[in-house]
Amino acid sequence: MDHSLSPELRYLIYCGFLMLALWVPYILAELKLTGVFKALSYPDTRTLPKWGERLKYAHYNLVENIAPFAIAVLAGELLNVHTAVTALCAAVFFWARLLHPVAQVLRIWGTRTVTFAAGVAATLIYLIEVLNHAA
Repeated sequence: MDHSLSPELRYLIYCGFLMLALWVPYILAELKLTGVFKALSYPDTRTLPKWGERLKYAHYNLVENIAPFAIAVLAGELLNVHTAVTALCAAVFFWARLLHPVAQVLRIWGTRTVTFAAGVAATLIYLIEVLNHAA
């Protein structure tokens, strides 16, 4: 039995690591500003610097967008659909999602939208590719 990872599944795993790491900076910022006791007491208001708020939004956005991408990757794995298109889509999704929080925090005009749109387009194309090869 071959236990090697497909490029698509590897990028999905990379996205998992990204999701696990992305919340750490904004939580540390909150702890620094509010203190551990207040942060652990479920305060009614959160104190985050603006960059922390933007990073938190980027994290939530990744959480919202990982499900359709994961569905595409797992469907491709189950149906053994591995093409140059699926590999490229997986790479584009990962790199777009890695650049999205950077764009969100730095606020460079248009980059947040472009990175978001690239990830969505990669997922959509991936899903279509799996459906076309499974038919």
